[in-house]
Amino acid sequence: MSVFLDLDDLYLSDELKSMRRLIRRFVEEEIVPNGEAWEELGTMPRAYWHKMGDLGLLGMSYPEAYGGTSLGPLASLVLAEELGRSTFGGVMSGVGVHTDMSGLHIARHGSDTLKAKYLPEVVTGRKICAVAVTEPDAGSDVAGIKTTAVREGDSYRLNGAKMFITNGVHGDLYMLAARTDPAAKGSRGISLFVVEKGAAGFSVSKPLKKTGWLSSDTAQLFLDDVVVPAGNLIGEENKGFYYIMEGFQLERICIGGHCIGQAEKAIELTLEWLKGRRAFGSTLWDMQNIKLDMAALVAEVQAAKQLAYYTAHLDAQGCDASAGACMVKAHFPELLNKVMYRCVQFHGGMGYMRETPVERMSRDARILAIGGGATEVMCLELAKKM
Repeated sequence: MSVFLDLDDLYLSDELKSMRRLIRRFVEEEIVPNGEAWEELGTMPRAYWHKMGDLGLLGMSYPEAYGGTSLGPLASLVLAEELGRSTFGGVMSGVGVHTDMSGLHIARHGSDTLKAKYLPEVVTGRKICAVAVTEPDAGSDVAGIKTTAVREGDSYRLNGAKMFITNGVHGDLYMLAARTDPAAKGSRGISLFVVEKGAAGFSVSKPLKKTGWLSSDTAQLFLDDVVVPAGNLIGEENKGFYYIMEGFQLERICIGGHCIGQAEKAIELTLEWLKGRRAFGSTLWDMQNIKLDMAALVAEVQAAKQLAYYTAHLDAQGCDASAGACMVKAHFPELLNKVMYRCVQFHGGMGYMRETPVERMSRDARILAIGGGATEVMCLELAKKM
């Protein structure tokens, strides 16, 4: 019997249970055998994006009219969780940005023309999406962006730069935030646009060298008088900040899913190691202090798992789940880093070797407390609701 809670019967439909099995099979048959090579390559090859799209794994959050299945936030959570179990955080991040953090802006607020033009290729993985909000001087402080978009007849002229953009190198479509009203203060005056790779004046840096998430590409973007059609505006002008904030709720839930999958897999791998590793005349698992530490970690992870699933459930019911999403994002990445620290410690010297999955997972885990809103920012957001 697994020590981990099985919440599927409580929260998931039969269709979502079936999707979990399909995702897990894809992870085991396609990602795990190839992940090491993708770490060296710096990305998941497009053929595997196509495979995921053909299996319906990239369209679970998208409308059926454009090839999706409209399975909602719980489907996103399950996908994130199962990708987390792969032990390859880069694959997890690249796919998660595409499925739940970028293209959905078109699905939620794009015109019918934008939806028809882009979404069918998004859900099949033929077009890879990125979200371009962060700038060299504006990370968690979204209201501080400086990239500008000036209306000129039937188009906008964009100038500025974006930083730390996942799928930045190999992406095709960028959901890009720019300031359309320079006189507006803070969050007001920001709009969202679809920018296609290949647009004149749009350039992408070489892949940025990161500590972890090596199987996903991250880049800096440069916009030098990039002209995009006015029809590429997502939703209303000057409403972009609110669309970004709306998207954060699902993004934070998905990050919770990433953490669930990684934490549970790391614990499984560590338990296997502890029960087989002999030291001082017995196995490491025979040492009481190690048992107590591992049991405490399991309890903490399962408590956090309940919060993530309940928050996704609220979101699926159309309820305000923003407080829960802040809690998930504030707590679970910190907990995952705690789990990974102990798992590396209990692996001893092998936990510091690149051939050991927990070493890679410990590097991949660190960014989750920073990206998508740093822990401290999440706590401030939560405090505003108190």
